[in-house]
Amino acid sequence: MTPSDSETWISLATLMLASDFGIIPAAVDQGPAGTATHNYVATGADGTKWFVKTYPADTPLGPVDAAARLSEYARLCRVPVAAARPTTDQNRLVAAHPGLVMTVTRYIPDTVTAAGRLTGRHWESAGQAVGRLHRGLARHEFGPPRTGPRDKAIDLARTVARLEELIARYEAEPPDTAFERWALDTAREKLARVPEVEQLLDRVPRAMVSQLVHGDLSGLNVLLRGDGVAALVDFHPPVRRAAVWELGRLALDPRTVLAQPDWPEGLGRLAAAHHCLHPVVPVEELVSMVRVTAAALALSLYPLNAVHDGLGPVSGSLEQYARDRHQAAAVLRARLEEAEETLCDHSAEPHPTPCASLAAAPARALNRPPHQPARS
Repeated sequence: MTPSDSETWISLATLMLASDFGIIPAAVDQGPAGTATHNYVATGADGTKWFVKTYPADTPLGPVDAAARLSEYARLCRVPVAAARPTTDQNRLVAAHPGLVMTVTRYIPDTVTAAGRLTGRHWESAGQAVGRLHRGLARHEFGPPRTGPRDKAIDLARTVARLEELIARYEAEPPDTAFERWALDTAREKLARVPEVEQLLDRVPRAMVSQLVHGDLSGLNVLLRGDGVAALVDFHPPVRRAAVWELGRLALDPRTVLAQPDWPEGLGRLAAAHHCLHPVVPVEELVSMVRVTAAALALSLYPLNAVHDGLGPVSGSLEQYARDRHQAAAVLRARLEEAEETLCDHSAEPHPTPCASLAAAPARALNRPPHQPARS
């Protein structure tokens, strides 16, 4: 985005903050970069700070609204999330004008993302936050958890077909850049490793518990403050996925696997904390989390497909993330037995430490289904 484009977007965002959300901003500054959004931090006249997420004008409103309402539902379940600012008519969480679609939430200050930073007490705190999230989402009108097929991330037939298609597209249009050449070589390597991945999945349960989930729970979407989780952010629209797949996306984020050598021990503590709050997921599935995540990373096309799927130019940070994902998959395979033994050890504890701290939690926060937010 050029400086003039940025000024135009900020002008539109400032207008919509006042007209749609009743916020008269004293300042609007650039915020953290989004994958497909432009984000800002607005400071109101009273000093209150707001996180402003703006989408391209042709963005469908339905999914954006559904994601915002899911986040608000999680907040009613006592999950740490950024509270949404409704529009002035109190009926909408999304505003749209020609040229811009916008949501506004409270800004969460003094935080860092969990990407590569899960250490010490963060593991238990993250397990509790996601356990509370999954427990609350299990009571949503979307439907309760149920046992069914394995998650699509480890569906071999689906992923092999997609890999073959991507390789064919690269071969039809020879790569122009070093990243594209690396992406083609990596896609071919992934395809060659399919028999190894198949063996990896032999010890993963054939049926898995699926439920309503956050949808994009990587380390970048978990904000840490001190030893705790300050907020889970950037929810996706309601979708049913395997709970273990989502837990693995956070706990085994490639940046954490590569940055924290003691991740197997932390993973065990995170899984135990999650199980205390949400025992719906069988221990056998929790123990298979490393296999599920290793297989998902080994088969994943993202972001190798960025160029051919029109996801925009590949930035230096995205290229590094691609390489991190590939390297992390190898680390997970190499330390698989160690990590599974640690998970088994923590799962065998009759009363893991995190459970004790939950005894003092308000009963209504853990047991009473919250009221559903109004549906649009």
